[in-house]
Amino acid sequence: LPPLDGYKCLNTGILERLNAGEIVIGDGGFVLALEKRGYVKAGPWTPEATVTHPEAGAQIVGVNCHFDPLTCVKAVKMMKEGVEKAGLKAHYMVQPLAYHTPDCNCQGFIDLPEFPFALEPRILTRWDMHQYAREAYNAGIHYIGGCCGYEPYHIRAVSEELAPERGFLPAASEKHGLWGAGLEMHTKPWVRARSRREYWENIRPASGRPKCPSLSTPESWGVTKGHSDLLQHKEATSTQEMKHVLEKQKKVKTSA
Repeated sequence: LPPLDGYKCLNTGILERLNAGEIVIGDGGFVLALEKRGYVKAGPWTPEATVTHPEAGAQIVGVNCHFDPLTCVKAVKMMKEGVEKAGLKAHYMVQPLAYHTPDCNCQGFIDLPEFPFALEPRILTRWDMHQYAREAYNAGIHYIGGCCGYEPYHIRAVSEELAPERGFLPAASEKHGLWGAGLEMHTKPWVRARSRREYWENIRPASGRPKCPSLSTPESWGVTKGHSDLLQHKEATSTQEMKHVLEKQKKVKTSA
């Protein structure tokens, strides 16, 4: 498919676009804008509420952030089952992390010791994004986006995977050959041999970090919404407050 020439986003709302059958590729902007305007309320129990109380009446149901793509797609599938079991209809949205998080607990990546400044080794490849986009679409999700960790090439990969369904390639596809096709011109024959979809779909990337574990142990402090440790204030953290935090961190690591 050629890139869509002169494509301009229609001045229509998200519901109108989804009702028209469009597959929307998003980057988080819609959710942030809707939340600021009071149309969306985030909460830790959204998946459970959708399954147990689908009659709440949301027109778009989905999850955002904290977990990797396939985990989020699985959650939306459960939500979709709850809605359909009640005989209701809705549109479905998913905006996951761009990080692999198989070792997360129920609070997601914020409990990983790498959060937030050492998450790069967990980043999904563009080929992982192709898989995510296909899994999401096959699950009946038509708003497919991304949250923390996403780079432009990730969104491009999602768009390219769904180009047959959407009817066009993203403009940025002009910058490279699909599935590594540009490698056909490489000087090294073993690299030229990688210019095919089958190779990249089956790649198992190494981290290059021989002394690092493949999984981490989440820092489970047992602190949830409403706890005094989560109260925020405008002033900088005091020395005494920081001492309390460090003592608690040491205690949690010792008991792990």
